[in-house]
Formats: sequence, structure tokens, C-alpha cells
Amino acid sequence: MSNKWTEHSVPRQDNRVAVVTGANTGLGFETARVLAERGATVVLAVRDVEKGKQAATRIAEQVPGADLAVQRLDLTSLESVRTAAAELHATHPRIDLLVNNAGVMYPPRQSTRDGFELQFGVNHLGHFALTGLLLDQLLPVPGSRVVTVASVAHRVRADIHFDDLQWERSYNRIAAYGQSKLANLMFAYELQRRLASQGTTISVAAHPGMADTDLSRYVPAPVRLITPVIGPLITQKASMGALPTLRAATDPEVLGGQYYGPAGRREIKGHPRAVASSDLSHDETVQRRLWDVSEELTGVKFPI
Repeated sequence: MSNKWTEHSVPRQDNRVAVVTGANTGLGFETARVLAERGATVVLAVRDVEKGKQAATRIAEQVPGADLAVQRLDLTSLESVRTAAAELHATHPRIDLLVNNAGVMYPPRQSTRDGFELQFGVNHLGHFALTGLLLDQLLPVPGSRVVTVASVAHRVRADIHFDDLQWERSYNRIAAYGQSKLANLMFAYELQRRLASQGTTISVAAHPGMADTDLSRYVPAPVRLITPVIGPLITQKASMGALPTLRAATDPEVLGGQYYGPAGRREIKGHPRAVASSDLSHDETVQRRLWDVSEELTGVKFPI
């Protein structure tokens, strides 16, 4: 496969319905924009509906005739996730593509409305629940995919801390982010194993490398100070960061269980290709345990 895969490599997506979480900004916006440009019906699933409408307007300005919808989805609330899933069942009974993109990174210790540590709750549990609630709309659709956006941070001080998943005893925002991104990968792999016998839907993971997005708002102050100087050297535009997600979502050669990221050194920048994740991310025993705990915490059982 060529390492020069670009947004122009995305095949036509006519008659396909794509749900993209966190689509009002950054990677999600760029993913939604390209999918719309290639003909998909795109649902922007966002916490702030007004910002979602503004994003849809910006896409429509670039893509005349784009078929767009905005769906309220607050991943900090399982009630909101259930409401969004119910509304999507009514408006889009068939879904071809679910992109679990939204996320938070390095915030001060906060909890979701259900009492989960914010990064684990939003990045992993919210998307776990959403996927489980929407999966029956994907399973009958040939070629349907679930794409979960992870991060190179799944290697950074990362483990699944089953003895303190919500960081109640002590909190390290970098390690907590690493746990949430490791959980994203483990979910993607375990989901693929459970989907394998279905023969229609596949689960794929992707990461953007180091992309210039709103996620950096909580980056420590010393790093923010030097970002104007080193940023151009170590980050890429959101439009490039979205390419691994787009390839995972649309390339006909993609296989279930693969992981896509930038082809450059340390997977920081570059065009997307299949990449490897940490040994720990492939630990099937931990994957299954995480799945069971996630079902218990969210109350969501998957129809597979």
C-alpha cells in the first residue's frame, strides 16, 4: 500500500450514513467534511448543538449540497448517550459507519455525571455505550465499520488500573489519558473478535499522531509556552491528523482489527498506514476483563 494516501484517496461514499462524534472541531470536523465531500450522509454527533450547527454550515460552504445532520450527544452522561442512540434509531435506522472520535486530554481531575473519571468516562465508556446501543443499526449493513480513535499515548505510562479505574486514590492526568486511550484500543480489538462471526461489520482503530487540535487546551503551561516554536516541527494540521481515521473508515483494503496511524518517524506525522500498537493492548485477558467491567459500569450489553 502506498504511504501517500490522501483525502482524495477516499472512495465515493454515496448512500452511506456516517455518525462522527466530536465533529464540530478538529479531527472530527475534518473527518466529517471529507466524508460529506465524498457523498456520505454525515451526522455530526456533538455536545453543543449550536457549535454543531456552525460546523455543519462551514462544511456546507465548502461542500455545496452536503447531506448533514446534527445530533446532540454528551458523552459525559449515559442518559444523553441513550437518548442520542434512541433518536438515531428513529432518524437513521441504517448506519454504515460509526466514528468514535470525540475525546478530552489532560484535564484537571473531574467526574462525568455518572461519577466516572472524565477521560475514562468520555474517551472510553461513553463510546463503549454508544457503540453497543447503535450496533444493531450496523450489523445488517454489508461493509459497515466502527472506527475508534486512539493515540500514541496508549504507550505512555498506560495500564488498565482495575483497582482504581476512576483515579479516586490519586490522579495523574497523563497516566489517566494513557489508560483511556489504551482502553480505546482494547475495546476496538475485543469488538472485532466478537464481530468476526457476524461477517458484515468490522472494528478498526486509528490515531492522528501529533495533530494541532483543541485537545491541547489542557497541555501543561511550560509546554504551551514553547509550542509556537516547536509546534510546527512536531505537529501536523488536523486535516492530516484525520487521514488515518478516514483510511480506517473507507479504504476497501482495510481489515478488521487493524490500527492506522501516520507513516512518519515515531508515527508523529505523515500519511496513514497500518501501524502496530503496544504488546499490552493485545492482551486478550485484559481486553475481556475491561469489556466485562465496561458493560457493568454502563449497563449496556452488546447484541453479539
